[in-house]
Amino acid sequence: MFDLFGNWTLPSVFPLGAILFNFLFLLIAIPIEAYVFYKRIKFDRKTSIFYAISVNLFSSAIGWFLFFVLEPILPIYFKAELIGFVFFNIFQSTNTQSLLIVTAFIVFFTTIIMKIFLLQIFVFLLSENVGKKQDTSELPQRIQWRFASRARFQSTNLVTTTLIANSLSYSAITFILLIRNR
Repeated sequence: MFDLFGNWTLPSVFPLGAILFNFLFLLIAIPIEAYVFYKRIKFDRKTSIFYAISVNLFSSAIGWFLFFVLEPILPIYFKAELIGFVFFNIFQSTNTQSLLIVTAFIVFFTTIIMKIFLLQIFVFLLSENVGKKQDTSELPQRIQWRFASRARFQSTNLVTTTLIANSLSYSAITFILLIRNR
């Protein structure tokens, strides 16, 4: 079949620039997203920072894992373009730039979906009502409906807030990349 983990070796050249830029991106994204969580979802500052750090670190780790799993599958032409871009910041072909734009859109929307999913998991797992059983048999139907609509509103608010936070952080990162390339 298809063996992804059969011939893994350590790289002889370490992409320190890519790692440092990823660290810089995290340093930019975490405060921006924490501020958006604080203002829109009304978390306190400590909780906002915790969720921003957790979501960004987990999504970054998952993204790097997916990159290292998919990189051996790429054709040699794309590997050569990837190496040229990571180490020398140049493209050998103009077709690669359009592929990079499509890949950036895919990464952006995949990251949003991943961050929404992670944030909902963290909010659910870290809420005070996880282990407690609520007795809903005594509550009137109107109050039960109010709880359900509030949960639906909070879920919609999480999605919208995550979209705004991710868009702002990606915009700041793109601005820094544009400044870097000038």
